[in-house]
Amino acid sequence: MTLDEIAAAVAPLRLSPLGGFHEDGQTTILLGPADGFWDYVTAQPEFSGDDPLDAWSKVAISKIADHLNAEAMFPFGGPPFHPFIAWAMNSGEAWQSPVGLLVHKDAGLLVSYRGALRFADRITLPEPSVSPCDTCTARPCLTACPVSALGPDTYDVSSCKAHMDTDAICRAACRVRMSCPISQSYPRDPAQTAFHMEAFHPS
Repeated sequence: MTLDEIAAAVAPLRLSPLGGFHEDGQTTILLGPADGFWDYVTAQPEFSGDDPLDAWSKVAISKIADHLNAEAMFPFGGPPFHPFIAWAMNSGEAWQSPVGLLVHKDAGLLVSYRGALRFADRITLPEPSVSPCDTCTARPCLTACPVSALGPDTYDVSSCKAHMDTDAICRAACRVRMSCPISQSYPRDPAQTAFHMEAFHPS
């Protein structure tokens, strides 16, 4: 099994490998949305119930795991929860940003993981990348939040949610996440971003 073969297998689900790592002779590949993801996933019958995105992810990634003879793992369904943040930072494709949120080399601050595939053997992975924050001199993420809820050492969730009640822009998309230059070139449907914001702070 190669990384290209895994990418080809998950592409019909509008998913893409977003990094991977080796541990104890095994390989874990993290999966996240690719271009066209939201139009595709919202049209699937599994996208239903109280947590439709998680429901679809569980079914779709479990099926592809069976097909690839891998173990499916998810960032939901606990406790206990799998350490997806630590896994992402171990992948060489995601890092802690100046505001503390994960930043991915391609997805920026809009990175999200729908699941992971763990393979029993060692799969060749790309060399680790370099954080885009290292060459970002403007660092707009540090000043984008209207109430300074996000910072290098803090996340004031209550202030964030209170401001969302009065700011339609923040309610539709986090200004901090959208300020990242990498985020701005990432093909995420605004409807998906709004979905995540509603899940974070329901109307």
